[in-house]
Amino acid sequence: MRRLVVIDAPSNLGLRPPAEGTVPGCYKLAGALREQRLVQRLGAYEGGVVVPPRYDRGGWREGDGVFNAAAIAAYTRKLADRIERHVRAGDFPVVLGGDCSIQLGASLALRRIGRYGLAAIDASADFRHPGNSERVGAAGGEELALATGRGQTDLTDLEGLRPYLKEEDVRILGIRDYDEDRVELSELKITNASVGEIREWGPEDLARATLQSLETPVTEGFWVHLDADVLDPSVMPAVDSPDPDGLLPDELVSVLRTLVQSERCVGFNLTIYDPDLDPDGSCAALLADLVQRSFAPS
Repeated sequence: MRRLVVIDAPSNLGLRPPAEGTVPGCYKLAGALREQRLVQRLGAYEGGVVVPPRYDRGGWREGDGVFNAAAIAAYTRKLADRIERHVRAGDFPVVLGGDCSIQLGASLALRRIGRYGLAAIDASADFRHPGNSERVGAAGGEELALATGRGQTDLTDLEGLRPYLKEEDVRILGIRDYDEDRVELSELKITNASVGEIREWGPEDLARATLQSLETPVTEGFWVHLDADVLDPSVMPAVDSPDPDGLLPDELVSVLRTLVQSERCVGFNLTIYDPDLDPDGSCAALLADLVQRSFAPS
């Protein structure tokens, strides 16, 4: 049994401000999940905190590229150092974000070690890049594009390791049926399944099929990225961009448990939940329960 190690990655550098003069509250995610005693409930070890730089967009304007880019690049290297150390030691990092740009830290860490895949459970592909949008700027909606080498080199080619992920090694689960990115993803042969398709197949059966495709000997393993907005807003409203028609909790557990309990899965991160939007803590309680259930022995 691998040792679970919880690492806090409280970066909000990749999101736009929710209002003028404010900062995104997702940096409080790890603290809120710790208040739910997630570390103890997982029987995990303490991995500490990787402290991010200050959120400061300065004089950034639309058209300037990704805001906070230098800070994100520095943080990606710092987080990658921590994750790499644990993966090489045979531990299983459980990384509590943060916005989705923290996933770059995991991708860089694993790229240093070898070739790894990614299973992203997310309401959107986070595949915005200069080739398909004029509104590039927030890395939290662009991290998969950046990880596959699309975008500015100060984020896509850290340490000369571009791309951190090969397109054929990526699986995306839980995007909405109406997501316009699906056309481009399919052209690039990035396997994806919408909420409707997950229900049509059955969550566990589709997860098993996804797992089988990730367990090929081409890669050395895979990482799981979970964005809380994959859940339907009726149960998870505390995210920056809630999209209707999402997964329900039992459906998510069926998918997540199948993936994280694979011997080939080397780590997991959770992102986007915003405690500022969850005054009674009910969404934190739900997320802690979902994670605990997914890691519980079968």
